[in-house]
Amino acid sequence: MSGEYYLEFSENPVQFENASSVNNVFFDEANKQVFAVRSGGATGVVVKGPDDKSSVAFRMDDKGEVKCIKFSLGNKILAVQRTTKSVDFTNFIPDYPHLEFSHECKTKNASILGFCWTNWNEIVFVTDQGIEFYQVLPDKRTLKLLKSQSINVNWYMYCPETAVLLLSTTVQGNVLQPFAFKSVTMSKMSKFEIELPAVPKPAKLSLSERDIAVATIYDQLYVMYLKHHSRTTNSPGAEVVLYHLPREGTCRKTHVLKLNTTGKFALNVVDNLVVVHHQSSQSSLIYDIKLRELDGALNVHQPVLPAQSINPYKIHLTGPAAAPSQAPVPCELYSSSWSVFQPDIIISASEGYLWYLQVKLQPTLNLLQDKGKLMDFLLRRLDCKMVILSVCSQMLTEGDKGNLSVVATVFDKLNQVYKEYLDAEQVYTAVGTDCLLHCIFYI
Repeated sequence: MSGEYYLEFSENPVQFENASSVNNVFFDEANKQVFAVRSGGATGVVVKGPDDKSSVAFRMDDKGEVKCIKFSLGNKILAVQRTTKSVDFTNFIPDYPHLEFSHECKTKNASILGFCWTNWNEIVFVTDQGIEFYQVLPDKRTLKLLKSQSINVNWYMYCPETAVLLLSTTVQGNVLQPFAFKSVTMSKMSKFEIELPAVPKPAKLSLSERDIAVATIYDQLYVMYLKHHSRTTNSPGAEVVLYHLPREGTCRKTHVLKLNTTGKFALNVVDNLVVVHHQSSQSSLIYDIKLRELDGALNVHQPVLPAQSINPYKIHLTGPAAAPSQAPVPCELYSSSWSVFQPDIIISASEGYLWYLQVKLQPTLNLLQDKGKLMDFLLRRLDCKMVILSVCSQMLTEGDKGNLSVVATVFDKLNQVYKEYLDAEQVYTAVGTDCLLHCIFYI
């Protein structure tokens, strides 16, 4: 049965204590860690990550409700936000005093919305009045202000893979101001505007962080906007609009993904594919922005494959009601309690599971009939070799063997990829030879 589904959860999920009245669950997108905080930390904090090395357990004094909790890179310094005015820090570096110290935001009357670690000892406070970039000095148990920027902020989003912070500004919230961070430096990038389907009168906050995601696709940074068309229009459905965000230069709208339906959606990126989850139909769609269907200056895309559910998954019940020998039960897919994070993470806090979403290529052979398009799709995926061999074998031994034009198209695409590989190898060799000759010349 599992062979029919092209989307599935990872075999080894991260399991943690499910959310409850005494246990709050937090997720840190930078370290991919889940924090289970019991009774404000007084009865324990359990941190679980992608591997055992990033897992840790400790206790901390209950000083009020925890709003945000994250380790710096490498689990060296813990930061905890309990109020809108300050953040508390604790050293976890070996041989350093395990003492807590606190730092208030410098802007008067500002409220801290949250914070992001950009390095093991560099942190950004995001307030409703701007951002404050600090270097944490663990030996002195203090923070040094590196740079700050005043700007009205509605909400923020951080992409840890590229260290780019996105701020929502203006009354409507649709003017986004990005900042890039690298080794004690903060750079202001070009701001850009998200085109709203309708402009409210009077003006009010119209763009929510729920409708925005930031992810890297084919080594380029994109801001993905889930655009819900107003009910008064004759639009066939919602869209995902992709804005390409370069380090330098202006951000441009480059791709539109047609969803052809309405409702609640969530976004992931897996193997450079944009995956759109639709809650009411309990199905997902996948899009490949390299499969181009030009429509003027924009690339307008339809789903690569028919909509399909994620492969059903069974979980073990936890808690007092669970019997030790009880068989696993089906997980509720597309649950309203799911939280989706970039690029490929889905969390069910109520069930205590974190999954990585995966794409299975073998089922696509029978779902994508156009062999040329199928090859274009497969050649851009990881672990595609065996599936491509299956396509070739299918063509030469089964019903398609008489269609020489299809066979020629497929092998032309394979040869083109092989040629590009050889060309790249020659360039690499030539550069290496030039460097060697340069070194010999100067010896």
